[in-house]
Amino acid sequence: MTIVVAYVARPEGQAALNKGIEIAKRRKERLLVVNASPGGGKDDPSMLDGQDYERVNRLLDDAAIDAEIKQFVRGKSAVEGIENLVVYSNASLLIIGLRKRSAIGKLIMGSVAQELLLSISCPILAVKAGGT
Repeated sequence: MTIVVAYVARPEGQAALNKGIEIAKRRKERLLVVNASPGGGKDDPSMLDGQDYERVNRLLDDAAIDAEIKQFVRGKSAVEGIENLVVYSNASLLIIGLRKRSAIGKLIMGSVAQELLLSISCPILAVKAGGT
């Protein structure tokens, strides 16, 4: 089985990655870290740059687990891309990170986490970023 971590280069992404590594080790499952964006440019803050990509890769190597990073920018929404990977990989679990946001922030920005919670068919673990 495979555990999928929806990763963004922010504290909530790191919290999800840390929990994913912990669970993958315990369950002896493969870990698939996905960093997705619906499009835009290299300045998209949710996308891993070269330094972040290498740091995540080192964390996965140090964990000594079967793990892979998939990064993509497509015309689809990030939710659709993650949903497709969950289905394709036959995921046993999706792990997402959450951050504290105001009600107005959620209304204006929307919530990828909420969309994932409503659309993904496998169990989902939502992990709070430190201290929130």
